[in-house]
Amino acid sequence: MYKIPVNFALLKKFNGYKPFLYNITTDACRVLKYPKSNPVFGFFHSLFAHHSNMNHSCPFNHDLILDKLPADFVNTKFTKILPFPVGDYLFDSKWIVNDINRADVQVYGTLS
Repeated sequence: MYKIPVNFALLKKFNGYKPFLYNITTDACRVLKYPKSNPVFGFFHSLFAHHSNMNHSCPFNHDLILDKLPADFVNTKFTKILPFPVGDYLFDSKWIVNDINRADVQVYGTLS
């Protein structure tokens, strides 16, 4: 896989989940090769890069695994490094390979 369009959006719960700050589509292969090309994607990738085998540039010819991502690590990123207001959030991403939607990832969380 050499070209992987990915769309990710951050939503906050306001009487239902509404778009909040980010809704970005980018080529994951390009950003993994040139991390400074999209700092927002780089920030979200940094959340799981050390806990995943998605830690190199393309091609990917294996399953992608996210394992043992500590909640404290994510909390620190969202409260100390990039302060977010308290509330319920949804991180929604869509991963497309060969023009086929291969993965929809939805992660729900609460900052309090």
